[in-house]
Amino acid sequence: MGIRFDILQEDKYTNARVGIIHTPHGSFETPVFMPVGTYACVKSVSPDDLTNIGVDIILANTYHLYLRPGHRLIEDFGGLHNFMGWKRPILTDSGGFQVFSLAKFRKVTEDGVIFQSHLDGSKHFIGPKEAIFIQKSLGADIIMTFDECAPYPSNKEYIQQSVKRTTNWAKVCLETIGDNRNQAIFGIVQGGIYMDLREKSAKDLVKMHFDGYAIGGLSVGEEKDIRYKIIRETVPFLPKKKPIYLMGVGMPEDIIEGIISGVDMFDCVIPTRNARNGMLFTKSGKLVIKNACYADDKRPVDEECNCYTCRNFSRAYLRHLFMTRELLVYRLNTIHNLYFFSEFMRAAREAIKKGEIIKFKEEFTK
Repeated sequence: MGIRFDILQEDKYTNARVGIIHTPHGSFETPVFMPVGTYACVKSVSPDDLTNIGVDIILANTYHLYLRPGHRLIEDFGGLHNFMGWKRPILTDSGGFQVFSLAKFRKVTEDGVIFQSHLDGSKHFIGPKEAIFIQKSLGADIIMTFDECAPYPSNKEYIQQSVKRTTNWAKVCLETIGDNRNQAIFGIVQGGIYMDLREKSAKDLVKMHFDGYAIGGLSVGEEKDIRYKIIRETVPFLPKKKPIYLMGVGMPEDIIEGIISGVDMFDCVIPTRNARNGMLFTKSGKLVIKNACYADDKRPVDEECNCYTCRNFSRAYLRHLFMTRELLVYRLNTIHNLYFFSEFMRAAREAIKKGEIIKFKEEFTK
C-alpha cells in the first residue's frame, strides 16, 4: 500500500532495529531523521543542499500548504515533488497539531474542526475526510490520519474523549483513502500522559491495519522522564513489522532514547530553527556562534565534521555573518546542523548493526 518496510537487523539487548522503507520516490534506511519543510521548503537550503547532506526524506505541513498556496494549486503542478523540485520521499502530517496550536479560534466537533486561519482570520473546516483529500492532492509518499492533539496539561476525562475522537477520525481516514492507492497512511496514537489511554489508542488503531504507526502528542511540555516512559511502554503495543514514527521529538538525546525503544522515524524543527538562531550542534556540545569568544576563532564549527560549512568556513566568519545578519549564515548554519543530524542517525544505524547501540548512547551522553 505505497510502501514496504524490511527489517534488516535487530539489536539483541534493546528494541533498536535497522530497516529500510521503500516508497514510490525511493528507499531510505531507518532509524531516520526527517527535516521539516513546512511550506514545501526546508528553510534556507535547496533540494541539492539536502541531497548533498545525505537527507533521504523530508516532512511537509498539510495545514500551512492548505492555507497557502493551496493544495489544488500544488496538485495542478503534479504534487509536491514537482512543485518543490524534490525527487526523494516526502511525508505530510495531517495538520492536526497546527489546527490546535495555531488557529486563532477553533471549535471541535465530532466531524472535525472549525477554525480561523492564523494568517487572516478566515474561517475553515478540516475533518478526517478533508485531511485525506488535501494530502492526496499534495501527493506525499506517506500521509497521516487527522488527529486531535490535546493541550498539555489536560485532565483524563478530556483526553479520554480526545482519544475516542481520534480513533473515530482514523477510521474515516482509512475509509476515505481506500485500498487502491500508492500512498501509505499512518495512524497516530494519542492519550496524553495516561498510559492506559495510550494502550487503548494503540490497540484500537492496530485493529485497522495501517501501513505504519505514529506516537503523537509528546514534546508539548511534559517532563522527559514521562515522555521516555510513554514511548518505551507504547511501542510494544504496535506491530513489530510496521514502521513506528515519533512525531515532533528531535533533540539528539530524545532521539537515541526513541531508537532504543524501537522507534524508526523522527522529525523536528530543532536543527533548522536553532541554526537560524545561531545555535550549532557539535560532537562536544552546543555552540552559540554569536558569542564574542568566536570573533577571531579560525577553527571550523566542529573539527571532526565534514560538512560543506566546516570544510570551508571559520567560526569567526560565521559569527561575522550572524552579527551582520547576512542571509548566507542561515544556509551555512542549517547545512551544518542537518549534516550533524544526518551523521548522528548514520552512526546510530552502524552501532545497531555492530550490536553497540548501548555503548553509542553512553559515549554520546558522556
